[in-house]
Amino acid sequence: MHAQQKIKSLLDQLNTVIVGKTAQVQDCVACLLAGGHLLIEDVPGVGKTTLAHALARTFGLQFARVQFTADLMPSDLTGVSVYERGKEAFVFHPGPVFAQVLLADEINRASPKTQSALLEAMEEKQVSVEGETRALPHPFFVIATQNPHDQLGTFALPESQLDRFLMRISLGYPDRGAERLLLAGSDRRDMLDGLLPLLSLDDLAALQHQVLAVHTAEPLLNYVQNLIAATRSGRWFLQGLSPRAGIALMRAAKAQALIEGRDYVAPDDVQAILPQTIAHRLVPVGDAGRGAVEQVRAMVESVPLP
Repeated sequence: MHAQQKIKSLLDQLNTVIVGKTAQVQDCVACLLAGGHLLIEDVPGVGKTTLAHALARTFGLQFARVQFTADLMPSDLTGVSVYERGKEAFVFHPGPVFAQVLLADEINRASPKTQSALLEAMEEKQVSVEGETRALPHPFFVIATQNPHDQLGTFALPESQLDRFLMRISLGYPDRGAERLLLAGSDRRDMLDGLLPLLSLDDLAALQHQVLAVHTAEPLLNYVQNLIAATRSGRWFLQGLSPRAGIALMRAAKAQALIEGRDYVAPDDVQAILPQTIAHRLVPVGDAGRGAVEQVRAMVESVPLP
């Protein structure tokens, strides 16, 4: 099946479960095709967990879910060695992190110590437990959900961990038509059981390889560098993007281009994924008077197109 047909089938199936959020669903698919981790931030009850379940099922990947709470320990994620009398030895019992898709539900309700247990897994695709390094399955994706920071019992994610997420999206409330479908239709969670895996591991690897092969012309690279330089100018943000963030931006733009059916990155691709890819890594200057996403959009207007 052609790449665009595969991607269209992914989007169509996901949109049957997550209604009225086609742009956000496309962002999720772009994030996973680019090999990145996804952060979904919103108030409870708008479908964050359902979306994560639907993504794992549609991509045909092994799935594990962890409900993050204040008393969750790092070993609850990575696993622990238990002494087995019959073997007269300690045997390692892997934790839920040893899955192809890990749903870290309400990640900011756990302590920073537990949150940091994911850092090595997200960056290196491995975990070090009791002095031994163990590789994680391939592919390995973290889909994390978090509640707004002003809600009780939440801990802000450290900057180093936010930087490991390729994208951060927000679902928001459904419009009136989409909400009518939710109210009158069947439960979205029940629909998850009917979702079919649409990709094999080979299919996913092939699509990710195609993302990397998407062409970037010199003028486009100049445009991206101008955007990165604008974040570092001190006019818009307290600190600018790191080189790692710039690389992440390019990967996301290539995935967006492939979804749109092109083998080259256009400025529209960069602009389409820019707020989702960089806003969570940046803090607006004190007199901005707006949030990071709005500040990114204002900055984009000031940078000339190639």
